[in-house]
Amino acid sequence: MSHQWKFVCHVTDIPVLGARVIQRAAKPGVAIFRAGEDKVFALLDRCPHKGGPLSQGIVFGERVACPLHNWNIELGSGCAAAPDEGCTQKFNVKIEDGKVYLDVEELTSLATEAKAA
Repeated sequence: MSHQWKFVCHVTDIPVLGARVIQRAAKPGVAIFRAGEDKVFALLDRCPHKGGPLSQGIVFGERVACPLHNWNIELGSGCAAAPDEGCTQKFNVKIEDGKVYLDVEELTSLATEAKAA
């Protein structure tokens, strides 16, 4: 399956061990995380627990701690670390020449409120 990629920001626009939110037509937005070694991950900006804004959490290793109840969410999979359970939507990311791209189709179709449980 071919991807259509949309430029969203530069890697350097994302705070190290932090995140920025990419707004889109659908809510909630997509949180772009920058872990150590400039690894970039994209997750729905909603914790699978109580919907907390993951973009405001603390990044450590390749996890983010939700600011509401401190659930640890794996940046690579979007899933909560045991003993917590549940996953948030993960988005494909492409990095090229220090630029961050997201999949256009995923941005418009994944985890939109109409489909949210």
